[in-house]
Amino acid sequence: MRVGRWLPAAGALASVLALTAVPAPAEARAPLGRCGDPARRPWCDKGLTPDRRTALLLPKMTADEKIAMLASDDPFGGPLGGFSEDAHADTNNGIERLGIPPLYMADGPAGVRQGKATALPAPIALAAGFDPNAARLYGGTVAWEARHRGNDLVFGPTADVLRTPRNGRTFEGFGEDPYLSATLGVPWIKGAQAQGVMTSVKHMAVYTQETDRLSLSMNVDPRTLREIYLPPFEAAVKDAGAATVMCGFGRLNGRWACQDDAALSKILRSEWGFTGFVPSDHTAAQDTAGAANGGLDMELPIGMKYNAFLLKLAVAQKKVTQATIDAHVRNILRTMFRFGVFDRQAYPNDLTRIDRAASQSAARQVEEGGITLLKNDGVLPLKAPASIALIGRAAQQSPSGFGSAKVVPFTTVSAQDGITRRAGSGTKVTYDNGDDHGDAADAARGADVAIVFATDSQGEFFDKSCLTLECGEPLRGDQDGLISEVAKANPNTIVVLNTGGPVLTPWAGQVKGIVEAWYPGQEAGTALARVLYGDVDPGGRLPVTFPVNENDAPTSGNPAQYPGLNKNTTFSEGVMVGYRHYDANGIAPRFPFGHGLSYTTFAYSGLVATSKAVQVTVTNTGQRTGIAVPQLYIGMPSPGAEVPQPPKQLKGYAKVTLGPGQSAMVTFPLTPRSFSYWNQAAKAWKVADGCYKVMVGASSRQISRSAALGACR
Repeated sequence: MRVGRWLPAAGALASVLALTAVPAPAEARAPLGRCGDPARRPWCDKGLTPDRRTALLLPKMTADEKIAMLASDDPFGGPLGGFSEDAHADTNNGIERLGIPPLYMADGPAGVRQGKATALPAPIALAAGFDPNAARLYGGTVAWEARHRGNDLVFGPTADVLRTPRNGRTFEGFGEDPYLSATLGVPWIKGAQAQGVMTSVKHMAVYTQETDRLSLSMNVDPRTLREIYLPPFEAAVKDAGAATVMCGFGRLNGRWACQDDAALSKILRSEWGFTGFVPSDHTAAQDTAGAANGGLDMELPIGMKYNAFLLKLAVAQKKVTQATIDAHVRNILRTMFRFGVFDRQAYPNDLTRIDRAASQSAARQVEEGGITLLKNDGVLPLKAPASIALIGRAAQQSPSGFGSAKVVPFTTVSAQDGITRRAGSGTKVTYDNGDDHGDAADAARGADVAIVFATDSQGEFFDKSCLTLECGEPLRGDQDGLISEVAKANPNTIVVLNTGGPVLTPWAGQVKGIVEAWYPGQEAGTALARVLYGDVDPGGRLPVTFPVNENDAPTSGNPAQYPGLNKNTTFSEGVMVGYRHYDANGIAPRFPFGHGLSYTTFAYSGLVATSKAVQVTVTNTGQRTGIAVPQLYIGMPSPGAEVPQPPKQLKGYAKVTLGPGQSAMVTFPLTPRSFSYWNQAAKAWKVADGCYKVMVGASSRQISRSAALGACR
């Protein structure tokens, strides 16, 4: 075991979380880092502040050297990352003459995309865990492997709030709620940066679809921007100290994302106090002067807009000042100093001699914590059936999304492998690929239990054309029809969904059990088998709403909202995003936000609400140990007709494991921000007068206890 590696986890999550307490890697304690001798290079003095060191170094740089720092230098790293262990997503070569080290960067929202790596469950599965400790573990796992692949910075987490469930990158984010996204992004970043690797939270400020993403013009009112799309980035900066914030594609209210001075300079830096640097998503920079004056510090993957010819021309034409260029270089250098990049030797690119047991354990634990039991008519947990029929190709695979979050796993435990091993020799486990519905029904008919595996297809570059399983994954044919045929043949049919987000479930009334296992990562089969057999309670709760019908979903049926008209989309729904949309419009979902069943039951009592905190007692009223995820929602008064409020907003959650009859008091801390709305006239957060409804329950639609605060009649 190398110094700096956390202890392998045998079971408890807490043992893995020891990663943040380990000493710095041996290479970080070298007497002279790559910077050199402080006697010759005063900026190499580690006793000085990052700002002071930057102030000493910057004047020593030539104009060309400064410009060289403003773009990465490898156009092939990103595309080759999924194939080559040596292909960093991006590389800035540094300035050897001055001891400025290279900066190596890796894709990492779901694991490191650089050759083979530990394939963690998709981030949407992490979100389903409603567990900040798991998020810290996730970020630490990604960063540990990124470091041992020789990287200084990892691109992640993806904190974009989900607007439409057809978004091709639904699997890559934390779902439809800004509070959940913010409170998971913060520990993800802290866990990663505790490993000595910088993070890049993405994509500032609004990025909600793949359709026309490179040219889309998004019109978003200030209140919606502040209350829905910016909170995860604000928390990443203020609470987690994120090293970098990546800007995305498209235009926000007429301004390109990577040259949006209003977002990148006024909000990110001046208002939030961000001192790191802003890299672009690949090819997102549109104009040299616009980007330089708009807040972009480093262009990726190469200097198409940030190169010597164009930047010097912009300075000569007085479109960009030298002071502006210096400020961008200063942001980069200061961040590198802050995170010790100058003061250590390069991280070695070598995972072959490293024990990866903790990473594998993390993949399993995150998946177990995110597997969400949507329906259970008594068929689960499995009670030693004599025969099980596994149907669907995903039983032998581990589905995943594609794009920058695609990870090539070291190994994969399929559902068939995991279930067969857990079932033991006394259970006959058969498999049918599901291509022929008749054959699948025959296989199901002869088994005690039939488990159908259904998938969708998600990834970067395109959105799903609809939410059905058939068009969501056209290569698998009519999976809805397959499920119905199997359900007719076997009354004990369970559906396991390996999807990146919500899908329609027209067959929900025909099956005994529905398990959402998401894109499960490399330990898919082990985690699923443990949940199906009840070795662990299903820990997941939905971070996204599952609609009954296609047109029930947010933005459905209104092309001006999505996908846009003439590459223009208007966010006219305002803050009514996700479950807020369903609640405000009186639409019953198939499975609501926050929903997820346990193998036991829970009761809520003793609700006490103040402006500082809400307390409630949760009691396990069943016969098994189980996981409860109490959720706090607040219904806020509207200060006027022009500021409509959703019926409820998530403001707190907890995750507790309780034995039979055991109780726990859960406290949800509150701050003035918990009760605030964005007042555009004042350009500030304000608390409206009126009555606030406090609600606690097991989901957004299962409220068990409520109270009132404020001026209530």
